[in-house]
Amino acid sequence: MNPHPTEGELAILRVLWAHRGPSTVREVHEALSRTKDTAYTTVLKMMTIMSEKGLVSRDERERTHLYAAAHPEPAVQSALLKDLMARAFSGSAVQLVQSALATDAASHEDLDAIEAMIAEAKSRRERPAS
Repeated sequence: MNPHPTEGELAILRVLWAHRGPSTVREVHEALSRTKDTAYTTVLKMMTIMSEKGLVSRDERERTHLYAAAHPEPAVQSALLKDLMARAFSGSAVQLVQSALATDAASHEDLDAIEAMIAEAKSRRERPAS
């Protein structure tokens, strides 16, 4: 699995993930229209393309087709992050984190959480294999 949605496709996936179940094109269109003027036909076309790309599944048993995200959000985020790290940071997690922290976007709470995650990751690697 290597999902690489475009920005527009990612917006649709976010709606589907938030809905936590299959959705109609109309439901997705209504959710997207709350923040951006988007034509219904555009959403329909994008979701059809996404189905062909394997980003969403389409249930055609009823007159109104239902769409669901084909991959869970963490899997898509992981694929996008790996791609970004490979393309922009030569595969270096250190460079990616340095760049992220250099933006000063992380709060003290974020930094504490990151510190705890690093400690946990170190702990997992230090445990003997069973």
